[in-house]
Amino acid sequence: MTDIASHRPAESPVIARRLRRFPARLARALDRALFAHRIRYDLAELPDRLRRDVGLIRMALAVMLVVPALFGAADTARAQDAQVRRGQYLVTLGGCNDCHTPGYFFGKPDMARFLGGSEVGFEIPGLGVFHGPNLTPDPETGLGTWSLDQIAAAVTKGQRPDGRELAPIMPWHAFAKLTAQDVRAIAIYLKSLPPVKNKVPGPFGPGEQPTSFVMKIVPPQSKATEGAAPQ
Repeated sequence: MTDIASHRPAESPVIARRLRRFPARLARALDRALFAHRIRYDLAELPDRLRRDVGLIRMALAVMLVVPALFGAADTARAQDAQVRRGQYLVTLGGCNDCHTPGYFFGKPDMARFLGGSEVGFEIPGLGVFHGPNLTPDPETGLGTWSLDQIAAAVTKGQRPDGRELAPIMPWHAFAKLTAQDVRAIAIYLKSLPPVKNKVPGPFGPGEQPTSFVMKIVPPQSKATEGAAPQ
Protein backbone atom coordinates (compact mmCIF):
# COMPACT_ATOMS: atom_id res chain seq x y z
CA MET A 1 0.00 0.00 0.00
CA THR A 2 1.07 3.52 -0.68
CA ASP A 3 2.02 5.50 2.40
CA ILE A 4 -0.39 8.47 2.21
CA ALA A 5 1.55 10.37 4.85
CA SER A 6 4.62 10.36 2.64
CA HIS A 7 2.74 12.37 -0.01
CA ARG A 8 1.33 15.05 2.36
CA PRO A 9 2.65 18.46 1.27
CA ALA A 10 5.10 20.15 3.64
CA GLU A 11 3.52 22.72 5.93
CA SER A 12 4.13 26.29 4.72
CA PRO A 13 6.51 28.22 7.05
CA VAL A 14 4.33 31.31 6.68
CA ILE A 15 1.19 29.47 7.74
CA ALA A 16 3.06 27.88 10.62
CA ARG A 17 4.23 31.28 11.88
CA ARG A 18 0.71 32.70 11.64
CA LEU A 19 -0.70 29.76 13.57
CA ARG A 20 1.89 30.22 16.31
CA ARG A 21 1.06 33.94 16.59
CA PHE A 22 -2.71 33.50 16.52
CA PRO A 23 -3.24 32.88 20.28
CA ALA A 24 -1.26 36.00 21.23
CA ARG A 25 -3.07 38.18 18.69
CA LEU A 26 -6.43 36.84 19.83
CA ALA A 27 -5.53 37.61 23.44
CA ARG A 28 -4.57 41.21 22.56
CA ALA A 29 -7.82 41.70 20.64
CA LEU A 30 -9.82 40.42 23.60
CA ASP A 31 -7.93 42.72 25.95
CA ARG A 32 -8.72 45.76 23.77
CA ALA A 33 -12.39 44.78 23.56
CA LEU A 34 -12.62 44.31 27.33
CA PHE A 35 -10.86 47.62 27.95
CA ALA A 36 -13.25 49.48 25.64
CA HIS A 37 -16.23 47.79 27.29
CA ARG A 38 -14.89 48.72 30.72
CA ILE A 39 -14.47 52.36 29.68
CA ARG A 40 -18.03 52.52 28.36
CA TYR A 41 -19.32 50.89 31.57
CA ASP A 42 -17.36 53.28 33.76
CA LEU A 43 -18.63 56.31 31.84
CA ALA A 44 -22.18 55.08 32.13
CA GLU A 45 -21.76 54.87 35.90
CA LEU A 46 -20.55 58.48 36.16
CA PRO A 47 -22.97 61.17 37.27
CA ASP A 48 -24.53 63.23 34.52
CA ARG A 49 -22.33 66.24 35.30
CA LEU A 50 -19.12 64.24 35.01
CA ARG A 51 -20.27 62.66 31.76
CA ARG A 52 -20.99 66.15 30.44
CA ASP A 53 -17.48 67.24 31.45
CA VAL A 54 -16.02 64.24 29.63
CA GLY A 55 -17.98 65.26 26.53
CA LEU A 56 -16.63 68.79 26.78
CA ILE A 57 -13.08 67.45 27.06
CA ARG A 58 -13.60 65.34 23.92
CA MET A 59 -14.98 68.37 22.10
CA ALA A 60 -12.01 70.48 23.21
CA LEU A 61 -9.61 67.85 21.91
CA ALA A 62 -11.40 67.82 18.56
CA VAL A 63 -11.17 71.61 18.37
CA MET A 64 -7.45 71.43 19.19
CA LEU A 65 -7.01 69.18 16.18
CA VAL A 66 -9.20 71.14 13.75
CA VAL A 67 -8.24 74.74 14.56
CA PRO A 68 -4.53 74.44 13.61
CA ALA A 69 -5.58 73.01 10.24
CA LEU A 70 -7.91 75.96 9.69
CA PHE A 71 -5.18 78.43 10.63
CA GLY A 72 -2.80 76.62 8.27
CA ALA A 73 -5.27 77.01 5.41
CA ALA A 74 -5.69 80.70 6.26
CA ASP A 75 -1.91 81.20 6.28
CA THR A 76 -1.68 79.54 2.85
CA ALA A 77 -4.41 81.81 1.49
CA ARG A 78 -2.66 84.90 2.88
CA ALA A 79 0.63 83.83 1.30
CA GLN A 80 -1.14 83.32 -2.04
CA ASP A 81 -2.75 86.77 -1.80
CA ALA A 82 0.64 88.31 -1.05
CA GLN A 83 2.11 86.69 -4.18
CA VAL A 84 -0.78 87.93 -6.31
CA ARG A 85 -0.30 91.49 -5.00
CA ARG A 86 3.43 91.30 -5.64
CA GLY A 87 2.84 89.99 -9.15
CA GLN A 88 0.35 92.78 -9.87
CA TYR A 89 2.90 95.36 -8.72
CA LEU A 90 5.61 93.89 -10.96
CA VAL A 91 3.34 93.58 -14.00
CA THR A 92 2.29 97.22 -13.57
CA LEU A 93 5.89 98.36 -13.14
CA GLY A 94 7.00 96.29 -16.14
CA GLY A 95 4.51 97.98 -18.45
CA CYS A 96 2.90 94.73 -19.60
CA ASN A 97 -0.39 96.61 -20.01
CA ASP A 98 1.08 98.69 -22.83
CA CYS A 99 1.61 95.90 -25.34
CA HIS A 100 -0.99 93.41 -24.17
CA THR A 101 -4.21 95.36 -23.46
CA PRO A 102 -6.58 96.16 -26.37
CA GLY A 103 -6.96 99.85 -27.15
CA TYR A 104 -3.85 100.99 -25.29
CA PHE A 105 -2.04 102.26 -28.39
CA PHE A 106 -5.14 104.24 -29.35
CA GLY A 107 -5.17 106.00 -26.00
CA LYS A 108 -8.28 104.12 -24.83
CA PRO A 109 -7.23 100.92 -23.07
CA ASP A 110 -10.09 98.46 -22.69
CA MET A 111 -9.64 97.59 -19.01
CA ALA A 112 -12.53 95.12 -19.18
CA ARG A 113 -10.14 93.06 -21.32
CA PHE A 114 -7.00 93.88 -19.33
CA LEU A 115 -3.97 92.03 -20.75
CA GLY A 116 -6.28 90.27 -23.20
CA GLY A 117 -4.01 90.85 -26.21
CA SER A 118 -3.39 93.84 -28.47
CA GLU A 119 -4.85 94.58 -31.90
CA VAL A 120 -1.71 96.57 -32.76
CA GLY A 121 1.41 94.68 -33.77
CA PHE A 122 5.08 95.55 -34.10
CA GLU A 123 6.88 95.20 -37.41
CA ILE A 124 10.45 94.00 -36.97
CA PRO A 125 12.44 94.34 -40.22
CA GLY A 126 13.40 90.96 -41.60
CA LEU A 127 11.30 89.05 -39.08
CA GLY A 128 7.67 90.06 -39.55
CA VAL A 129 4.83 91.49 -37.48
CA PHE A 130 4.04 90.41 -33.93
CA HIS A 131 1.04 91.32 -31.77
CA GLY A 132 1.18 91.31 -27.98
CA PRO A 133 -0.62 88.05 -27.11
CA ASN A 134 -3.37 87.35 -24.62
CA LEU A 135 -1.87 86.98 -21.12
CA THR A 136 -5.09 86.03 -19.33
CA PRO A 137 -5.76 82.38 -18.34
CA ASP A 138 -8.22 81.69 -21.16
CA PRO A 139 -7.53 78.06 -22.16
CA GLU A 140 -8.02 78.61 -25.91
CA THR A 141 -6.55 82.05 -26.63
CA GLY A 142 -4.45 82.83 -23.55
CA LEU A 143 -2.24 81.18 -20.95
CA GLY A 144 -4.87 78.86 -19.52
CA THR A 145 -2.99 75.68 -20.43
CA TRP A 146 0.43 77.05 -19.48
CA SER A 147 2.00 75.99 -16.18
CA LEU A 148 3.64 78.46 -13.82
CA ASP A 149 7.06 77.16 -14.91
CA GLN A 150 6.20 77.66 -18.59
CA ILE A 151 5.11 81.24 -17.94
CA ALA A 152 8.36 81.81 -16.02
CA ALA A 153 10.37 80.43 -18.97
CA ALA A 154 8.63 82.84 -21.36
CA VAL A 155 9.20 85.82 -19.05
CA THR A 156 12.90 85.14 -18.35
CA LYS A 157 14.09 83.09 -21.34
CA GLY A 158 11.79 84.09 -24.20
CA GLN A 159 10.72 80.44 -24.66
CA ARG A 160 7.18 79.30 -25.45
CA PRO A 161 5.97 75.80 -24.49
CA ASP A 162 5.84 74.86 -28.20
CA GLY A 163 9.54 75.70 -28.56
CA ARG A 164 9.06 78.91 -30.50
CA GLU A 165 11.17 81.88 -29.38
CA LEU A 166 9.33 85.07 -28.52
CA ALA A 167 9.75 88.11 -30.76
CA PRO A 168 12.68 90.38 -29.84
CA ILE A 169 10.25 93.15 -28.84
CA MET A 170 9.54 91.10 -25.69
CA PRO A 171 12.07 92.39 -23.11
CA TRP A 172 12.80 89.03 -21.54
CA HIS A 173 16.52 89.85 -21.34
CA ALA A 174 15.68 92.50 -18.76
CA PHE A 175 13.14 90.31 -16.95
CA ALA A 176 15.76 87.55 -16.70
CA LYS A 177 17.36 89.57 -13.90
CA LEU A 178 14.28 89.23 -11.69
CA THR A 179 14.45 86.92 -8.69
CA ALA A 180 12.81 83.51 -8.97
CA GLN A 181 10.28 84.59 -6.33
CA ASP A 182 9.28 87.67 -8.34
CA VAL A 183 8.96 85.68 -11.57
CA ARG A 184 6.71 83.17 -9.82
CA ALA A 185 4.63 86.01 -8.38
CA ILE A 186 4.10 87.36 -11.91
CA ALA A 187 3.02 83.92 -13.13
CA ILE A 188 0.62 83.48 -10.20
CA TYR A 189 -0.86 86.94 -10.80
CA LEU A 190 -1.43 86.25 -14.51
CA LYS A 191 -3.15 82.98 -13.61
CA SER A 192 -5.43 84.89 -11.21
CA LEU A 193 -6.78 87.27 -13.87
CA PRO A 194 -10.31 86.93 -15.26
CA PRO A 195 -10.04 84.93 -18.52
CA VAL A 196 -10.54 86.96 -21.70
CA LYS A 197 -11.28 85.13 -24.93
CA ASN A 198 -9.35 87.05 -27.58
CA LYS A 199 -7.11 85.56 -30.26
CA VAL A 200 -4.66 88.16 -31.50
CA PRO A 201 -3.67 88.25 -35.19
CA GLY A 202 -0.50 86.66 -36.48
CA PRO A 203 2.33 86.21 -36.14
CA PHE A 204 3.07 87.26 -39.71
CA GLY A 205 6.28 86.44 -41.54
CA PRO A 206 8.27 89.04 -43.55
CA GLY A 207 6.37 88.25 -46.75
CA GLU A 208 2.89 88.04 -45.22
CA GLN A 209 0.22 90.71 -45.16
CA PRO A 210 -0.87 91.69 -41.61
CA THR A 211 -4.61 91.70 -40.99
CA SER A 212 -4.62 94.32 -38.23
CA PHE A 213 -2.92 97.54 -37.17
CA VAL A 214 0.87 97.69 -37.28
CA MET A 215 3.50 99.95 -35.77
CA LYS A 216 6.64 100.00 -37.84
CA ILE A 217 10.05 101.60 -38.00
CA VAL A 218 10.16 103.74 -41.11
CA PRO A 219 13.65 104.50 -42.48
CA PRO A 220 14.45 108.10 -43.52
CA GLN A 221 13.65 109.03 -47.11
CA SER A 222 16.99 110.77 -47.67
CA LYS A 223 20.24 111.48 -45.94
CA ALA A 224 19.07 115.05 -45.44
CA THR A 225 16.66 113.81 -42.85
CA GLU A 226 19.25 111.80 -40.93
CA GLY A 227 19.57 113.00 -37.37
CA ALA A 228 16.46 115.14 -37.61
CA ALA A 229 14.23 115.21 -34.58
CA PRO A 230 10.98 113.23 -34.87
CA GLN A 231 8.04 115.35 -35.95
